[in-house]
Amino acid sequence: MTRGTVNRLLIGLAGALLVLGALLVLAGGLDLYHHLGVTPPGWWPLTEPGQPVLSTASRTRWRDRGWWWPAVVAGLAVLVLLALWWLLAQLRRPTPAELELPTSGTPGLRLRLRGAALAEAVRGAAQELPQVTAARARLVGRGRRLGLHAILLLEPGAAVAAAVDEFRAGPAEHAAAALGRPGGLPLDLRLQVAPTPAPAPPRRKRSAARRAPRVQ
Repeated sequence: MTRGTVNRLLIGLAGALLVLGALLVLAGGLDLYHHLGVTPPGWWPLTEPGQPVLSTASRTRWRDRGWWWPAVVAGLAVLVLLALWWLLAQLRRPTPAELELPTSGTPGLRLRLRGAALAEAVRGAAQELPQVTAARARLVGRGRRLGLHAILLLEPGAAVAAAVDEFRAGPAEHAAAALGRPGGLPLDLRLQVAPTPAPAPPRRKRSAARRAPRVQ
């Protein structure tokens, strides 16, 4: 299940609960049950104007139990943490699951490519470039906001400008061409240069001990 599907389910569920609660409050506040001749169940909240949503018995039912308020506080804390986690997840730029490829105007033909597969292809091509020892790549955004993020680890003493040009003209341009983006993809490229390894300390030569001649 994708994050977009989970978001739609959560938003739909929250919206349905809010609409249902609003209709119950509105029906009780307007005294619709009395006008329509409907007798709601005894546990039904707000059946007539002036009645609180929670009765006195409901509000004080568990007050004498020692576990009640800790349980309420813990439940509210969990809800707050889940809401913060969901909010932070929305701030992250999503990675597209599938990308639609151009079909050169062929009617009825739809080609799709997994976003992770294209990112892996970019990473593999980047590692084949000279001066590059390791690479990472991922696609972010959707539609026209699709972009490419990449991190390259260069060997010690590498020419940074040449590495950037080779990546843009190679893996980045090939990825844009595969998606039918002649203008290229927005690129966020980060470079890291491996430190020059320190020279090993010279080893001391051990002088061969002279053995005294044996006397026969």
